[in-house]
Amino acid sequence: MQSRRDRWQEDIFVACPLSDLVPDDHILKRVDRVLDLDWLHDEVADCYCQNNGRPSIDPESALRLMLAGFLEGIVHDRKLMSRAQTDLAFRWFIGYRLDEKLPDHSSLTRIRQRWGAERFRKVLLRTVQSCIDAGLVDATTVHVDATLVRADVSWASLTTQYADQVIDENADEDDQPPPPKPGRSSKKVAKKKKRSTTDLDATMATGSKKHRLEPTFKQHTAVEDKSGVIVDIAVDTGETSEGKQLLDQIDRIEQNTGVAITTITADAGYAHAQNYGPLESDGVNAIIPPQRVAIKTKGLQKLPARRFKYDAYRDTIKCPNGKYLTRKSRATGTNGYWYRARSCDCSQCPLRTRCFSTKARVRSILIVDHFPALLRARRRKEKGWDEQTRQLYDRHRWRVEGVHGRAKAHHGLGRAARRGLDNVATQAYLTAAVMNLKVLAKATATKLFAFWRLVGPPYGPIKLHTAPTTPKQIAA
Repeated sequence: MQSRRDRWQEDIFVACPLSDLVPDDHILKRVDRVLDLDWLHDEVADCYCQNNGRPSIDPESALRLMLAGFLEGIVHDRKLMSRAQTDLAFRWFIGYRLDEKLPDHSSLTRIRQRWGAERFRKVLLRTVQSCIDAGLVDATTVHVDATLVRADVSWASLTTQYADQVIDENADEDDQPPPPKPGRSSKKVAKKKKRSTTDLDATMATGSKKHRLEPTFKQHTAVEDKSGVIVDIAVDTGETSEGKQLLDQIDRIEQNTGVAITTITADAGYAHAQNYGPLESDGVNAIIPPQRVAIKTKGLQKLPARRFKYDAYRDTIKCPNGKYLTRKSRATGTNGYWYRARSCDCSQCPLRTRCFSTKARVRSILIVDHFPALLRARRRKEKGWDEQTRQLYDRHRWRVEGVHGRAKAHHGLGRAARRGLDNVATQAYLTAAVMNLKVLAKATATKLFAFWRLVGPPYGPIKLHTAPTTPKQIAA
């Protein structure tokens, strides 16, 4: 019989708990089972007046609201409050009844500013500790990588900074540099850098030579191997080299997990002698493919530096003609020493015209610190990694790079939601926290289901839905 429902009839009372209207397999309900925020009130107590003023928004409700938004990929406050106004699951998760008025979207901005980025980092560390307590973390093997986050600025806001123009406008006549000497050209003018006038912390960078430079931030991520739990996050400007952050990141990982790292994987961007040396000294298996030695297309007749053999035992360099270069002085601005040949050796060398320019007297080679460790890493790669090493590096590709892909595709990290380094760091911390909570919720549900299959859940035995096979089942 055809029926018709009056869609304008409203219920005055709801005769069931709000949790009954949220499915048990909803992501917010699964995360709520593993989310522990009992520590939050004491952590942010110094940010509020305890005996005067209007009642504040409950800190736990505010954080739950932010976490719910990042779980659904909603990073903007206005859109988040619009979703929470009509979504029953959001209201249940943050603890607001149907007739209660939700906070204004600007309140979330003030809460983030009042708490600071460091407290949101503690939220991430709490999720790491929860995963450790659940037995999901094996921090002896860690995968490290960096990714660029597009800054929340427009192309029209980019402008070129002219440092020399600022100096000229503020310098006195007595401070003017002397003119260059006759016959000598002045120093090369540094390449002008573009910056955004709306976000001064963002810098121009690109992840590939095929793509143009963009105003970005850089997120440094560390993921453990066992379950893919994010054990450390750091955010810096886009032009920061990820290779220079590795050793500090290892210290943070060991502090966060309380476990010493034995194996670490990273891409060629971390293949620096300053990383190979300390890791080798600490007994860490560094699975980092060395960068390929660049082959110049111009000037093929010039002898490249790779033709000079370094002897770490004697601390000398042997040139292709059999002469030796010895260490002379510390290189300014770099972590290495200059090795120079003798004038008498270079003056009579038959390879002189191919070795260095006519303006120089001798050939000089720069050897960076921990260069022997870099050579051993190159030989190890050239001989071929063993099967276990190749498998670990393959896991690096889908472990940490997969985390970056999911964070950008499903949790809104493809573009910064707000401006400033602290705001981007807060976004990165909350994104990593919700991804850890998803891993923890999935693992907890799997273990609980396996336990219920053995002893039975409190509401009765589990009924597995299978296809009917007998005639009686088919008829039913």
